[in-house]
Amino acid sequence: MKAEIHPDYKEKTVICNCGNTFKTRSTYDKGETLRVDICNECHPFYTGKHKIVDTAGRVDQFRRRFGALKQTEASKDEKKDK
Repeated sequence: MKAEIHPDYKEKTVICNCGNTFKTRSTYDKGETLRVDICNECHPFYTGKHKIVDTAGRVDQFRRRFGALKQTEASKDEKKDK
């Protein structure tokens, strides 16, 4: 292996938006800390909690569009049963 071609592997502190902090090692060389949006303490896969992140009302728009569709299908089913 060639010498002096690999980046430095240093200890870094990771800070999540939820407030969780932990130490890891990384070749990231821009500062001593890494800031992340989601970590293992707040990720839905690990916590079992579902969090909806709504960007510009997309979830509400989806619910308005397809929620009305469910209601019309349910009313059609009721009419067929009569």
